[in-house]
Amino acid sequence: MTKMRTIVRTSGIGAVFAAGYLCGVLTQPPAAEAQMGDLMKQATDAAGGGGALGTAMKLGTSITEMQKNVDGLQQNIKVLEEIKTALGG
Repeated sequence: MTKMRTIVRTSGIGAVFAAGYLCGVLTQPPAAEAQMGDLMKQATDAAGGGGALGTAMKLGTSITEMQKNVDGLQQNIKVLEEIKTALGG
């Protein structure tokens, strides 16, 4: 009987954790990435745009923008490949 209670209690705790995790994941705003750009800009302004910190912040912003461009190009390539496949090529 004690073993059964332990199993039920552990299962209940696991179910509550899983439900909380699922609710947290589903309600997480996707705007967190967009806010990162604003934080980078504020940090650059705070650093005065000069010195090693300002230069590193500008480099980080540039890399982020380049990654967005690369992601967009990769998406375009996928679309072109789908069109090519659909046309029988």
